[in-house]
Amino acid sequence: MTTNIHKTFLQLVRLGIGHTENTEIERLFADDWKALKAFAEEQGLSAVILDGIDRLTVNDSRFTVELPLEMKLEWIGEVFQDYEGRYVDYRKAIGNLAGFYNNHGFKMMVIKGYACSLDWPRPEHRPCGDIDIWLFGKQKEADELLEKEKGIDIDNSHHHHTVFEWNGFTAENHYDFVNVYAHKSSRELEKIFKELGNDDSHFIEVHGEKVYLPSPNLHALFLIRHMSAHFAGAELSLRQVLDWAFFVEKHTAEVNWKWLLELLEKYGMKDFFNCINAICVEELGFSLSIFSNVQFLPSLKEKVLDDILEPAFLAAEPKALIKRIVYKYQRWQGNAWKQELCYNESRWSAFWTGIWAKLLKPAMI
Repeated sequence: MTTNIHKTFLQLVRLGIGHTENTEIERLFADDWKALKAFAEEQGLSAVILDGIDRLTVNDSRFTVELPLEMKLEWIGEVFQDYEGRYVDYRKAIGNLAGFYNNHGFKMMVIKGYACSLDWPRPEHRPCGDIDIWLFGKQKEADELLEKEKGIDIDNSHHHHTVFEWNGFTAENHYDFVNVYAHKSSRELEKIFKELGNDDSHFIEVHGEKVYLPSPNLHALFLIRHMSAHFAGAELSLRQVLDWAFFVEKHTAEVNWKWLLELLEKYGMKDFFNCINAICVEELGFSLSIFSNVQFLPSLKEKVLDDILEPAFLAAEPKALIKRIVYKYQRWQGNAWKQELCYNESRWSAFWTGIWAKLLKPAMI
């Protein structure tokens, strides 16, 4: 159930991204601010919430309780260091990595994090995570080169990508866009991703280096599948929903919506897609006109929103192996409704497929 803190959080997100219409902020007290700040950090939206607070305190008389000055100064410092300063380093690391690959004849595409940030009104206010890259099918050769020339250790314990450290950031070098071992449908979708991934007509320059971007069709399908996998498996953050909303706002005219909707219908993601679109419009204030479909069941949309704000399984996974396996099984059972919303295959088929995937990569258990 959406709490007062959640409601205020959503309203401040709206303000933070510049959507000032139909915004009502309830009275906040000192303990409320502490809870709100902690929740913003969990959702990866501390900078956006601070933007919303700044917009209210400057332009709006409805804000009846001032954020305590000491907390605000601390908040500003954290945003400057953890968001804005880190984003500068993030871009430098991406440019340096692209330069290494460009000098050796590899093309580097960024997916997820950095590619998403480019669609945000303030890219530096999207939290920086890993550097996710696609090397147009040359992952293996590129990893061998990194090991040979840079002495960098390559972690092969993950499905669909290898992992290494670069300039203070974790890089994930994708040989598949999705984990083809987790769901049978992912194997079929991966063929589509690979075909779309051959498109090298979209690129930018980062610190003097050519960096490729996913095509709008590739990014649209990938973002929806990535969101659905997070939501069905454990949890989805509102930051990921914003990634989608900003992408659509900037690229809606470039996406083949008929093609995308047919795929979402075929692979069981359309109802989830509709709920996410409805949240973007109703809760986050994006224009209805930029979305191709917002037909949804209000009760289902609210259920999805409630789980985004407060997932049923919030506890950290136990460290002990047996307890961790039991916890994951309980979470899998508890998330049955989410799995049915995001996939078109039977849960038990996916369960055994997932078991096989864990046996192939035991480190992922």
